Formats: sequence, structure tokens, C-alpha cells
Amino acid sequence: MFPSEESMKIYGIALAPRGQKEKSVFDFQRAASSRDILKKGSNELYDGLLRALGDENETAKDAWVEFELKGRRYVLSATTNAEGVTRRALKEKDCDGKTEVVAREKRVNEELFRLAEKIKKDFYGNRIVMFAPLYLSNYCVNGCVYCPYHAKNKHIPRKKLSQEEIAAEVTALQDMGHKRLALECGEDPVNNPIEYVLESIKTIYSLKHKNGAIRRVNVNIAATTVENYRRLKEAGIGTYILFQETYHKSSYEKLHPTGPKHDYNWHTEAMDRAMQGGIDDVGLGVLYGLELYRYEFAALLMHAEHLEAVHGVGPHTISMPRIKRADDIDPSSFDNGISDDIFAKLCALIRISVPYTGMIISTRESAELRARVIKLGVSQISGGSRTSVGGYTEEERPEDTEQFDVSDRRTLDEVVRWLIESGYIPSFCTACYREGRTGDRFMSLLKSGQIQNCCHPNALMTLKEFLTDYASQETRAAGEKLIEDELKKIPDQKVRRIAADYIAQIENGKRDFRF
Repeated sequence: MFPSEESMKIYGIALAPRGQKEKSVFDFQRAASSRDILKKGSNELYDGLLRALGDENETAKDAWVEFELKGRRYVLSATTNAEGVTRRALKEKDCDGKTEVVAREKRVNEELFRLAEKIKKDFYGNRIVMFAPLYLSNYCVNGCVYCPYHAKNKHIPRKKLSQEEIAAEVTALQDMGHKRLALECGEDPVNNPIEYVLESIKTIYSLKHKNGAIRRVNVNIAATTVENYRRLKEAGIGTYILFQETYHKSSYEKLHPTGPKHDYNWHTEAMDRAMQGGIDDVGLGVLYGLELYRYEFAALLMHAEHLEAVHGVGPHTISMPRIKRADDIDPSSFDNGISDDIFAKLCALIRISVPYTGMIISTRESAELRARVIKLGVSQISGGSRTSVGGYTEEERPEDTEQFDVSDRRTLDEVVRWLIESGYIPSFCTACYREGRTGDRFMSLLKSGQIQNCCHPNALMTLKEFLTDYASQETRAAGEKLIEDELKKIPDQKVRRIAADYIAQIENGKRDFRF
């Protein structure tokens, strides 16, 4: 049974109360430290949750957070004795206020991971959405110290794809089996104006190669104006994605010393302008390693809360990138790197805090870590990615224009087979976007659980397309067995019958069915 919209409060400490007026996150972002940012309002909950899940050897002030899940009330606590030793516990609370310990110390994390895994399964089932990045240009006028595209980097080759080169890249991506892209390019008003981005989107949507087609183009470009966001919406983009990098203002300004991105307020308020321009699916994210992860976690959820309160819908996605080596960028020169264990913990906490939001992890991370965090909440991954400009048409992976080192270098076919063998449904579905189920319409379906009636069969049909057109024999055999098993799990007999009929028609050459 899925939680009602009202019961979202039991998960969502990042959600604003229903009917609340504007509650801006920006007042809090100018605090000097995470302790300052977490002094007011619901952010004490974030602080309590993080302290209670702190590192094993870390001391903390006494903290607790009480929350509900599926009608059961829990208390998560951390208490520090006179010797500075912190003890953590997760307790269940009955209607009389009595508590019973569910887990202590290390088992607290295990129990929270279990809850995150359950929430992921309830909202997203076993579907994993597939996508690929497409880099258009690495020309950039900004001075971001963590990115090899920064303006002062004189030895990295600068490249901008022509429309003909974009067509070749898209054809290569279609031949891999991709249906969803994330457009990337540096900020340069001369080389990469909005007109170039809009023309590129038009080129991508126009290409139909064999049975291939790109059905959804998400866009990750620099903060821009309401009018430009309106033009992107009219061009048919899916999600507008913009990483905050860091919410800590003074750190942000030091990390972006030159260029238009130096303007903290302009960058941070971009999602508000995007929504004013009619884009109702937006994607947030911070670059972990630039600032203290607790601060970033709290501010990220505050931003999600702000969007929900002001615009009536929170972020469509939250990305989880960590700073990686690339060209002249050495991750060890940044002081706030996080371990795989902390990274997994953050993924679990975000899934618990914003269960309705898609979570993205790219090929920045290894295959092993991606397998770990998919269980904890990640719902979208890239596959077969190349992070260089023009990389997909090259036989050998070019590294001279990469934005970051790719850790998971498996082909898309290998990633799909791995997911299938792990019990997941690799989904190339874009039906909600093309049927107008975006923004608050998508969220209402997701929160009620009704989205499963569309997404599960749609995922199976798009997987069937991939298996028929692009998969290796080994992947196809595994995928056909998965589809056979998953069709039986569709509860509605009519939907199950229609899905099976569509899948048979795909085998016979027809394409692009959707609920």
C-alpha cells in the first residue's frame, strides 16, 4: 500500500507544510557554517538526522529526530557522555509514548539503509532509467577552480560541435540504444549562445536513424533569464538541470573567482526563474567534496523545500556527483572529499527525505559503488558515457577534452545486462514527458503510487525495443526472461494484456508504444 499525500510528511522532512507561503532557502544560505544554517525551523531535523548518523568516531552534541514511516513512529537519537563518546540509537515509539530500541550504533545505519531501500522499492519499483550525456562545447568564460573547462586552462583543446557533428554524435548514441540525453556545454555567450543550444535541440529531435530516436532532451547549461528558460520550454526540453556546486556563499565565490557564474544569487535563484519560464521539471545537485557534506545536505533539502513551498512542486531529480580528476584538476587538493561509506549514507538520507524525487548517479562512480547506491535510492544512471566533446564518434575514447574521468567504462549493453542480472528493469521510457505528466502532475501520480500503472509496463516495452534493436545475444536472452517474469507482476489484467500485445508488436517491427 502506498502512502497517501498527507503521509508524505512522515518521510519528507524536506517538504513544506501544505498551504505554507513562501519560505525562502536563501536567507539561510548566507550562514557562516552548517551549525548556523541549521538553527532555524525544520532544519533542526536535518541536523538531528545527520548527527545521529555521524561517523563512528565522531563526537556530537545530543540530538534526536522523531519521524513517522508507514504509520510507525521512530526516534533517532545521538547522546554524548562526559568522556565525549557518542552513542546512537533508533527506537520505535508506541501510542503511549514508550520506546523500544530497534537498533544501536552501527545497526542504526543498517536500519536506515533498509528504510531507504523500502522507500525506493515502493515509489520506483525495480526500474532504473537510462540516459547519456552529450557534450556540445567546452568553451567557457568562467573560472571554476574544480572544472578543467575553466577559462585559464590554455592547454586543453577547445571544441564546439557543428550541427553536422551533433547529428553524427546523436546517430552514434541511437545506435547504442539511447532514447534520453542530457545536453552539456560551457558558459560562453559568444561560442555557446542560447540560439546554439536551441538549434542543437532541434537537430537532435529531428534525427530518426533506423529504429532510433531521441525522445527526451534534458539540458544542463548555465543559469539564464526567464525569457531564455521560456524558449527552452518551447523547444521541448525535459528537465532543466543545474548543479549548485556548493550552497556555502563565501566558498562558492572563492571557487568561482571570475566569470558570470561568480554571482551566487543569480546562480542559486536559477530554478525559480526556470519555473517562472514554464519549466516544471528541474534538477538539483551539489558537487560533493567542495564543502562540508552536512552543510550541503541541509542546504540541498532546504532548496527542495523552497521549491515545493513557492512553486507547488519540488525538484524532479537530485544528482549525486563527487569531484573527480580531470586534466589539470586534482581532487586531493580539495579538503572536503567524502568516502564511499559517507556517500552511500547521503544517498540513503536523501531518498528518505525526498522519496518522490528521482536520484541520478553518473559514470563518475565505479560499477561497484553504483551497484551499492542503486539499492539505497538511485533511480537514474548513465551508461556507455563519454564526457568529451565529440567522444561518441571516436573509436577510441578521447580523453583530451573530458570534463571528468569516467570510472564506469562499461558499454551500454554491458550496463543493461548487469542491471537485468541484478533484478532491475533498465528503462528507456520517456512517456510521462511526452504525455504531459510533468511537474505537479507527475508528482501527484508518484506520491499516490498510481505512476506504477504506467511506468512498469512502459519500462518493459522500451526494454523490449532495446533488446530487439541493439542488444547482444546474451543480453537479449536475459532481458526476454526478465520481461516474461515482470509481465506476470502487472496487477491489472487489462494493462497486462495490452502490454503483452504491444511487446509482441515490437517483436514484429512496430515501435513507440506507451501508456
